[in-house]
Amino acid sequence: MTTRGEALRHVAVPAPDALPRLLAGVRDDRRPVSLAEHLDREGSPPVGRGGGAHAELIELVCASGLSGRGGGAFPTGQKLRAVAEQGRNPIVLVNGVEGELISSKDHVLLAQVPHLVLDGAAVAAAAIGAREAIVAIGAGLTRGYAAIETAIAEREHRRVDRVSFRLVRAPDRFVAGDETALVNFVDGGPAKPTFTPPRPYERGIRGIATLVQNVETVANLALLARFGPRWFRALGTAKEPGTVLVTLGGAVRRPGVYEIPLGLPLRELVVWAGGPSAPIRAYLIGGYFGTWVAAAEADALALLDSDLRTVGASLGARAIVALAETSCGIVETARVARYLADESAGQCGPCVRGLDAVATALAQLATGKQSQPRLQRWLENVSGRGACRHPDGAAHFIASALHVFADEAAQHAAGSCSGSDGPVLTVARKRRRVE
Repeated sequence: MTTRGEALRHVAVPAPDALPRLLAGVRDDRRPVSLAEHLDREGSPPVGRGGGAHAELIELVCASGLSGRGGGAFPTGQKLRAVAEQGRNPIVLVNGVEGELISSKDHVLLAQVPHLVLDGAAVAAAAIGAREAIVAIGAGLTRGYAAIETAIAEREHRRVDRVSFRLVRAPDRFVAGDETALVNFVDGGPAKPTFTPPRPYERGIRGIATLVQNVETVANLALLARFGPRWFRALGTAKEPGTVLVTLGGAVRRPGVYEIPLGLPLRELVVWAGGPSAPIRAYLIGGYFGTWVAAAEADALALLDSDLRTVGASLGARAIVALAETSCGIVETARVARYLADESAGQCGPCVRGLDAVATALAQLATGKQSQPRLQRWLENVSGRGACRHPDGAAHFIASALHVFADEAAQHAAGSCSGSDGPVLTVARKRRRVE
């Protein structure tokens, strides 16, 4: 392992409280950073061709408090240790599917700072003793795929890494971003998630213990291995340290991907984005498995899972949408509910028939043809009964809408709607700019 001192001989240590970190190399023209440019900015690779002491790397990650930057927020150090303890030449799988339609954060890293991602994958491989790292990217993320493909070729030409990289184009499906679905796909099966043990860290690709981490998490490993846990903890809070990338959209003046310290108040993030472009009714926090929160409540919240939990929310996919007062939360939720039903993994009744029935009923409520109590009962029948978490996530999202937009739902049941805007939440892929 390249020591911290060796890694920093070629680059000044960034101020611990300075932003951005992960996005520091992003260019105004959005061109991917080359290997030479990356090394000039970030210094030598944190793990050289000689490999390194994986126990030391794991302890470093544990000391940092880094948690997964996907949906589960599992402690990264614990996950590294669990895979390393399995032995048998484990595999690193970088999850770059980003099936969440309103998130762009991982694609920004793939498309613009690909070597930071590959550095982090090399750190993860050294930590668990892996010689193979697979980077799986959603089929629709063409710029990210091309940037990583070029970056791998650059690194192979320069013989930078001990680990061997392989690039996989994954299905562009919402459920394909689940770690079990991605492992199944890379292993030659359908991209369908499951709750059935063993988990990937026990037996994953080709029956081998597999570390699955999303793009933002491995990019953090690249910086953490260079600058250490104390530097990492200089931002964020003691229990939730570091920074996160948030995709902010909707009724703000500058929607885009922002790197923020954990604990930043939501209202301050909106200020960073130029302020509201219209009075805000509510926020969708955490993506399409996330939670609607009324604006009055949300404005008082810090962007921390511990704070968001008080209103039944979490950072989840780190995607936030501000809904203007002139938009209808019931209509928006109905559109996404249909999308989620159509994205069913097709493995169980609650997902295939239950979500379809709920989405149909919600669409009928949006047009004044359905009662809310009946819809509530159907949601209860879907929750907790699926073969994977897809029906649970969708049901949680819809239930939060019925709570936050209860007055709007009553208006719809009576045949009226206060919303006047066109569609806000996307049900087709689009990407946001970086801030």
